[in-house]
Amino acid sequence: MDMDKKIDLNDLFLGTNSKVNVVEGKKIRAINFDNAATAPLLKSVVESVIGLSDYYGSIGRGVGHKAEITTRLYYESKNYIMDFFNIKDKDKYTVIYVNNTTDGINRLSRTFCKKKDDIVLLTRMEHHSNDLPWRRRWNVDYIEVDEQGRLKFDDIENKLISHKGKVRYITVTGASNVTGYINDIHGIARIAHKYGAKIVVDGAQLIPHAKVDIMGKSDEERIDFLIFSGHKVYAPLGCGVIIGLREDFNKSLPDNEGGGTVKFVMDNNVEYLDTPEKDEAGTPNFFGAIAISTALSELNKIGFENIRKNEIKLRDRMFDGLKSIPEVINYGDIENREDRLGIGVFNIKSIYHEDVAETLAKYYGISVRQGWFCAHPYCRRLMHISEKSASAFIHDDNERMPGMVRISFGIYNEENEIDYFLECIERIIKKSK
Repeated sequence: MDMDKKIDLNDLFLGTNSKVNVVEGKKIRAINFDNAATAPLLKSVVESVIGLSDYYGSIGRGVGHKAEITTRLYYESKNYIMDFFNIKDKDKYTVIYVNNTTDGINRLSRTFCKKKDDIVLLTRMEHHSNDLPWRRRWNVDYIEVDEQGRLKFDDIENKLISHKGKVRYITVTGASNVTGYINDIHGIARIAHKYGAKIVVDGAQLIPHAKVDIMGKSDEERIDFLIFSGHKVYAPLGCGVIIGLREDFNKSLPDNEGGGTVKFVMDNNVEYLDTPEKDEAGTPNFFGAIAISTALSELNKIGFENIRKNEIKLRDRMFDGLKSIPEVINYGDIENREDRLGIGVFNIKSIYHEDVAETLAKYYGISVRQGWFCAHPYCRRLMHISEKSASAFIHDDNERMPGMVRISFGIYNEENEIDYFLECIERIIKKSK
């Protein structure tokens, strides 16, 4: 798709031109700057689901015409996902549909936990969904972040050396949902494989913004496991994907059990199918599978170079605007931006983050997110607040939880929306004086 032809990307989505009521009693066009949480639906995704509704049936459970069509399309969607991520050896990898990234990571943490002294190496940049599931079942250790919130890359190898071969997995976000820093996942994979560990990538924030080649430039750079959600890539809620090494799943008992997972059940024994069937208990989410593969196909048509080019333009306009306002406190490195997505976090001096977000929504029709974005340890480090100070609100009703305001872009957002947002920030500051 040629972006230079001034194509209105809003036309590809549902709800991006809807209007909302604001406090002054008028309706204005809503602006969504909370895409890192959930992105709007692509029209083509909804059309594909509606178009296939006539053929709705169970997958792999019958020989009726509709069941055969549904089953074929379901497995074709998996093949498309493998092609999308440039998986050449399809016998080595498997695609497993899950509810979302959180569900996928929880499944991995339950499925692969075997030895009591096995270690998972995490980072302090992680979303809670790529932290808490590992804490419950594994011995965990963490790679720290620097003053600006980037990973201390040299610590990865140091940790692996210090644990003397006991690290089974390194799990890392492909891109931070707080700062938008893009991590060198292939570089991390290379280090992990050098010491006999495997890499798990939380791709929830990265996949909508960048084309990921799972294989990398060499076998040492391959990504072993990648998880992402449909609702981040402009598909509906309720479906996500695990892409992972087939052998690892086949060596492990399924995390969920039931219909569709077995070859044969005896009175006192069970013979399981191979993955992915073994790891998709119950009737699969056909519409979710179709929605995700359609959304990825649409992103390919738009072109990831075009997506990145537009995002850089919006990102730079946002950071340049925010840093020009003296009352704004920015977090993360806004000068060296090459490794950042279109995500920014900030505060306004003397105004509580929730109040800023509420004013933007109720008075100006702008949706943002506030708080610590399900990444408390990371945000606390960005704000340079002690754990004791940050948690004071739990026991003292006079205290409030610290936080920030987050603005995050989708591929349909425009420069004039950034300008309006910056004007609104200045109005909020002016009214507070």
